[in-house]
Amino acid sequence: MIPKSIQDLLPLVERPSRYLGSEINTIRKDLSQTALTFALAFPDLYEIGTSHFGVQILYHVLNGHPNIAAERVFAPAEDVEALLRSTQTPLTSLETHTPLNNFDIIGFSLLYELNYTNILTILDLAGIPFFARDRDPAFPLVVGGGPCACNPEPLADFFDAFVIGDGEEAVLEMAEAWLAQKKAGAVDRAAVLDAWSSITGVYIPARFPVRYSPSGFQALDQPFQEADQKPATVKRAVLADLNGAAFPATPILPFGRPVHDRLRLEVSRGCTRGCRFCQAGMIYRPVRERSEATLMNMSRASLDSTGYEDISLLSLSTGDYSCIASLMAGLMDANASNHTAVSLPSLRAGTLTPELMAHIKRVRKTGFTIAPEAGSQRLRNVINKNISREEILVTVKNAFGLGWQVIKLYFMIGLPTETDQDLEGIVELVEDLRKIKGHKGRPGKINVSVTTFIPKPHTPFQWHSQISLEESREKINWLRARLKKPGVQFKWQNPDVSFLEGLWARGDRRLSKLLITAYQKGCRFDGWSDHFNFRVWETAFSEAGMDVPFYVNRKRDLDEPLPWDHIDMRVHKSFLVQEWQAAHDERVVLDCRWNPCNDCGVCDFETIQPRLHERCENRSVTHTAVVENEPGFYKVFELAYSKTGSAKYFAHLELANIMIRALRRARIPVKYSEGYHPMPKISFDDPLPVGIESLKERLFITVPGHLDGKDILSRLAPELPEGIALKTCTLASKKRKPDKDTEENYSVELQEGVFESGHLERFSNCREYLYVRQNRKGRQKSFDLKKAVPHIVLKSVKKIEVRIRKENGVTLRPHEILSQIFGLSRDELKTATVIKGLGEHV
Repeated sequence: MIPKSIQDLLPLVERPSRYLGSEINTIRKDLSQTALTFALAFPDLYEIGTSHFGVQILYHVLNGHPNIAAERVFAPAEDVEALLRSTQTPLTSLETHTPLNNFDIIGFSLLYELNYTNILTILDLAGIPFFARDRDPAFPLVVGGGPCACNPEPLADFFDAFVIGDGEEAVLEMAEAWLAQKKAGAVDRAAVLDAWSSITGVYIPARFPVRYSPSGFQALDQPFQEADQKPATVKRAVLADLNGAAFPATPILPFGRPVHDRLRLEVSRGCTRGCRFCQAGMIYRPVRERSEATLMNMSRASLDSTGYEDISLLSLSTGDYSCIASLMAGLMDANASNHTAVSLPSLRAGTLTPELMAHIKRVRKTGFTIAPEAGSQRLRNVINKNISREEILVTVKNAFGLGWQVIKLYFMIGLPTETDQDLEGIVELVEDLRKIKGHKGRPGKINVSVTTFIPKPHTPFQWHSQISLEESREKINWLRARLKKPGVQFKWQNPDVSFLEGLWARGDRRLSKLLITAYQKGCRFDGWSDHFNFRVWETAFSEAGMDVPFYVNRKRDLDEPLPWDHIDMRVHKSFLVQEWQAAHDERVVLDCRWNPCNDCGVCDFETIQPRLHERCENRSVTHTAVVENEPGFYKVFELAYSKTGSAKYFAHLELANIMIRALRRARIPVKYSEGYHPMPKISFDDPLPVGIESLKERLFITVPGHLDGKDILSRLAPELPEGIALKTCTLASKKRKPDKDTEENYSVELQEGVFESGHLERFSNCREYLYVRQNRKGRQKSFDLKKAVPHIVLKSVKKIEVRIRKENGVTLRPHEILSQIFGLSRDELKTATVIKGLGEHV
């Protein structure tokens, strides 16, 4: 078999559902009838990329244009990368499985510096040259955007353009410029880049040549614009009105287990708390909120289209949203009856008001996160983290009192002016928090997480040095030893990871050579601890001739040219210098939302200005717990369904999630269990192995008595993904019990290899055929295949029909039986077509 796309390789890969592209709410357009094709690339695994809200927004915005088709692609896992290379199969998009190099534009989301090697993986597997200068007009234009684009220089040689700032409007302007070129005739690459360079927020690296001083500093080779002799800069794009901005009301519902498996409502964008270490707090200013009414409407539409069980309120500082208490009350009143939980990713100490506490009581309580960042008040003043020790203590006391069992605390080491006393302050603060008793006088648990401070671009600390690896390790080991106490769990980010992140965060164009060297040595998924190998990176440093401490550990002078100086994030450099001085004076600066303007330079107070929505609904707390099951009688229905085609790649837990959310979208009110974590009363037959199709599987649901089978079928069928088809819906037998001794028929047809009749004859002539199965823990169990296989018929050298008997609740799978009888390889059996339920005449 010669594969045409990644879809042909799915039988051989782990978690094949990552690569299907048939999720609920995906959009498929006919690319041959679409003027502009745009691939949205995320350089990490599917589980991470599908959790990124920005990808969902751009997918929604671009596909909303009648002449644009946007599709997705994620970095393939290592097993898939190896298969693509060994079979010379190109990397394709998810929706239509189109090779990436056939798209007009590829847009990369740049969220994390340690994803950079995965960018090269995607380009390489697509057959696209790494360097922008090496691509002729036959190749797509490559664009990047996201928070890492605020210092695009380490990646500048690989990209044709970057979007700096909010991308919703800028990306459409870029698309329109491209479409105008196509309408006028052939698309000229240089002309498109010229048009893009005039769009606010678009940076064309080729138009900004650089030079290096004898001291090694990167600066623009042409530092002034010819017309008016002003410094050449690219100004950040700002979405002035978030309330009126596009929102994906029908977000893609991922398969599998994405890291954020819930509906995300972006309540606001930007933060002006002014934490001096926080890049996001500087580059996303000003604060722009959505109105409560808008958010309520968004939640209704999105829950209807997804069936999510959880809503997460998304922002940099959710507790600061003007109408947070009223919004929480509204969302919970609207959704408590259908068991939809509302959660806050984290709350700033000091924002947990009594009113908000009353609403939070109604949320499922798992963990509670506070980020003091520093152990002493002196150091919190230095970094402008305007929370006091007392506020932290009161917040933790309230959280434990409300029923939280675990408190998570985040700290940084290596902050500017840090002393040993500041580290002592972390230990003392944790000690005080340990003394706080929770519900019924029980002590809570404290999870302490520590990471090394990285001086990010466009912050007041951008000139500061990052502490050395040795110092990071010493401080972490010291804290770990001091916090080895009952009820305290200590975690830390690997200092090697922080060191590498600091290098890419503040590097320049000379790092392009390093990235290619590291990639060629096998660096992939460096943000994943099980993939990260710092020794390989150290070898790459040496071979690329990089002076790494020059970028990471060196303190910069205030008048030194910085690689990102030409990227104007709208925060004046003079403001950052002013904040740098305030930090050394240990002076705090207040949030301009509720205090006078700090003159950071972002707002023009005409178009760009803070937009707060203080018209809150006057809601009172009407519930203190999730609504229990409604009174009345219930029925149990048995649903029979087939699982064929691409659906055979759903794992059992994925299928359960798919069914639960389909039932919610269909508005079929499944009964929930009682207790602290109510669960829907749904049960399945034995799990079907991934890769096996079935003509009949069973699902049992408990629903209110007024529903009938026809109603359930008509409502549920349209909500199911490709490959899942409902057959019947009948009342389940009241005497239903698990079958311990049953038989199932399978049809197996090979794509590779053959069934040799001699093997079958030997099996048929045996009185006993022992097979030993070993589980992951090394435990063994013997089976007699002559008893497990009561009948087997060879239909041809490629096809066989077999009946398998379950004994004492244990079922052997066709793959393991046929591998024993016929000596077939793993790949021969993995690529076979296996259908459960065929061959009933065997």
